[in-house]
Amino acid sequence: MSTVTEVLTSEAAVPRRPRLLRSRTLLAGAALLAVIVALAILAPLLTRYNPIQQDLTHILLNPSRQHPLGTDELGRDVWSRLLYGARTDLRVAFVAVLFPFCIGTFVGAISGYVEGWVDFSIMRLVEVVVAFPFYVLVIALVFAMGPGTRSIYLAITIVSWVSYTRIVRAETLVAKRQEYVLAARVGGLSHARILFRHILPNVITQCIVFAMSDIVLDILAIVTLGYLGLGVPPPTPDWGNMIASGQQFLTTHWQLSTIPGVVVVITGLALMLVGDGLAEVLRPE
Repeated sequence: MSTVTEVLTSEAAVPRRPRLLRSRTLLAGAALLAVIVALAILAPLLTRYNPIQQDLTHILLNPSRQHPLGTDELGRDVWSRLLYGARTDLRVAFVAVLFPFCIGTFVGAISGYVEGWVDFSIMRLVEVVVAFPFYVLVIALVFAMGPGTRSIYLAITIVSWVSYTRIVRAETLVAKRQEYVLAARVGGLSHARILFRHILPNVITQCIVFAMSDIVLDILAIVTLGYLGLGVPPPTPDWGNMIASGQQFLTTHWQLSTIPGVVVVITGLALMLVGDGLAEVLRPE
C-alpha cells in the first residue's frame, strides 16, 4: 500500500507540461504556419523586386541568383510575387472567416437557446443554403457581384455562416440543460446573461477548431476564384492568378504554376494540423 502511495505521490510531484506543448500536431502546424506568415510579413526584406513591376526585357527567365524562381511572362519576379501573394491570400482568408464566425455563432446560440418558431425558421434557412455546394455557390455569387475582395467577403459570409450556426446550435441545445444553466435560471439571471456569459463560452471551442478548417476552404476558394479571373484583380499578386497565368508555360517553365500550387498545399496542411491540434488541446480531460 505504501509503495502505491509513493508512486502516486511521485507522479503528482512531476510537473506536467501545458496542454499546448503536449500536442505535437499543434506544435508542428503552428511552426509551419508561423514560417509562412513570417515570410509574408518580411516580404519587403526578403526580396528587392516590386511584385507588380514589369520588365519586358527579362521575360521567362530561369531561376538564378538575381531571380530565385525566375520571372514570368511579363518579366515580374516570381519569388516576389509568391511572397506578396501570401500576404494577399492569407489576409483575405482570415478576414473572410471572421464574418461568418461571428454571425454564425450568434445566430446558432439564439436558435439553440430560444428554440420554437425562431429555431424552425433559422434552420429552414440553413437547409436552403446547405443545399448548394460551397464552391459553386461562392463562384456564382462572386460572378454576380463582380471580382474583388469585397465580393469574396460577401460571398463567403453568405455561404459559410451556416456551418457555425449548426455547430453552436447543437452545442447550445445540450448546454442549456446542464445543471449550471439551471442554477443560473434559479438565481434570477437574465436570459441574455445566461446565454452570452455562461453558455456561449462553453460551446464556442468547437467553432474555433472548425474555423481553422474553414480557412483552408476559404484559401482554396480564393485561389480558385483567382484562377477563374474572379478573385483579387490584377496586378495585385495572388496565388490563383499565378497558377492561371503560368499554366500556358507548364512544359517549359513548370515552376510558374507548380510552386504556387505547392505553397497552397503546404499552407492548407499547416492550417489542418493547427485545427487538429486545437481539437486535442481543447478536448476536456
